Amino acid sequence: MSADETDSDTLTELGGRLWNSRLNDRHYTADREKYQAAVMEQYRLCVEMADRISARRSLTNTFFLTVNAALLTAAGAAGGTVLRGTPAWGLMVAGLVAVGQCGAWFLLIASYRRLNRAKYKVICALEQRLPARSYDAEWAELGDGRTLTRYVPLTLVELWIPALFIVFYVVAGVAALKSA
Repeated sequence: MSADETDSDTLTELGGRLWNSRLNDRHYTADREKYQAAVMEQYRLCVEMADRISARRSLTNTFFLTVNAALLTAAGAAGGTVLRGTPAWGLMVAGLVAVGQCGAWFLLIASYRRLNRAKYKVICALEQRLPARSYDAEWAELGDGRTLTRYVPLTLVELWIPALFIVFYVVAGVAALKSA
């Protein structure tokens, strides 16, 4: 089987998922025009809001990455001699603040994930009233998110970053307390 045949089969399968078999040109007559326009406007609004949530999530990630980079830069600049002179309770407070902000970051990513998941369910439901179901077809093409070899959700990757920072801060904190 050639690559063109595989692509053709995929496009045929995708076309079957893309076009809504429940609707046809009779659903777009003049007497239904206002209803279809309202559905389309709600669809546009939902897609725009989903994009805004993704942009806010990206901004949140940038903020927390900057905070963590600043913390690590400050710790590196302070060096071991300053840290050795810091009382144990000071190291504990600094460590708890670092871990706490990473925990907040983790929870925000998880919250954005749930919010986007709900928004895309609404978008797919609205697509039931449109001639094409592009988000539903795209999700099906990606294996409905069930197979990591076809699609790795960005939020899974995003969730690892604050978790890794937490592990780093805990290990660094234990090492700093032992040397203090």
